[in-house]
Amino acid sequence: MMNPLSPDELMDFLDNSEQQYVLDSVAAHGFLTATVIGRPLPNWIDALFEGHVKEVPENVIDGIHRWRAFIMDELKNETPITLPFGEDAGDEEVAVDFSDESDIVAWSIGFVDAMYGDEADDWFENEDTAEDVAVLTLPMIVLSGIDDEDPELAQMRADQDKMAQMANSIEGNLTELFLLFHTND
Repeated sequence: MMNPLSPDELMDFLDNSEQQYVLDSVAAHGFLTATVIGRPLPNWIDALFEGHVKEVPENVIDGIHRWRAFIMDELKNETPITLPFGEDAGDEEVAVDFSDESDIVAWSIGFVDAMYGDEADDWFENEDTAEDVAVLTLPMIVLSGIDDEDPELAQMRADQDKMAQMANSIEGNLTELFLLFHTND
């Protein structure tokens, strides 16, 4: 019988793992959030651990499944997702850390990794919603720095006011994305 991990024990495992295929707790939250709000990612647990899921303790896998279910329950109960980065991230009056080592960037990287986790499940494939998806995911894409070669995205990333506005929009954008992908309207 496995010994279930508490949420704190799961976070400790993720944040202290020396395995390259284990995301820290903030990036893992971004990844799980994207798997819940967006298009289905059939092998999300394998994608999360980059194909090394058999090397991850069973109680960690169980904890990840329970954490993902909690995020889904938040959305189904119309509760905004509690984001694991600083309260100042969306405050345009406070200088916020948007460096590559910041929590908001780590969360965005995890989110974008899941968003592009399976080429067969393209978030942009529906012509009717592709533009909305692009607008709603732009903050995560820009904050992740995943496409720094794009001059427009690099220019946005260099603008601290624009970054603060984008950070401030994430919570609402997540709800809109969830509705976009999970309702028939």
